[in-house]
Formats: sequence, C-alpha cells, structure tokens
Amino acid sequence: MTDPAEKLFIVPVPALVATLLAAERGKGAPLTEEEVLQIRDRAPSIAMPAHAYRAVINARGYDDIDPENVWEEWQLARKSLEAEN
Repeated sequence: MTDPAEKLFIVPVPALVATLLAAERGKGAPLTEEEVLQIRDRAPSIAMPAHAYRAVINARGYDDIDPENVWEEWQLARKSLEAEN
C-alpha cells in the first residue's frame, strides 16, 4: 500500500535521455537548447511515488536526466554517450 504522504515524482516515459538521443540521431545533428526544451515539455510523463520511482531506476539501470536541468544534463549525457561509441 502506498503512503499518501509519500512524495510524487513526475517521470518521463520513456526515459528523457532515451527520447533526446533518438531525436538527435533522427536529426543527424546536435539538438539545440530550444529543441531539447520542446522535447522535454512534450514528453509523456506519469506521476509515481518515490518507492516506485526507485524501482524504475533500479530496473532500468540508470537515473534519467532531471527535467528541471534538462539542457545542462543533456550536454553531459551526450559526452558520455559519445565516449561509449
């Protein structure tokens, strides 16, 4: 049973980093800040309690980009993803 006082998190589904990566690959060039913000604003999201959010992170194996810091975190994620390829 969920604790009604438990904080809710707004979680993009699919993960925002995956959505941005797909958009950038589809574009064939780096996304602009405006494009990143538009994608974030249009991303389907659900509200979930903290315990469910932690379960999603554990199942996925990574934490997603924070929507509040999407541009800065996307720049860091891009560098990390480029290094892997």
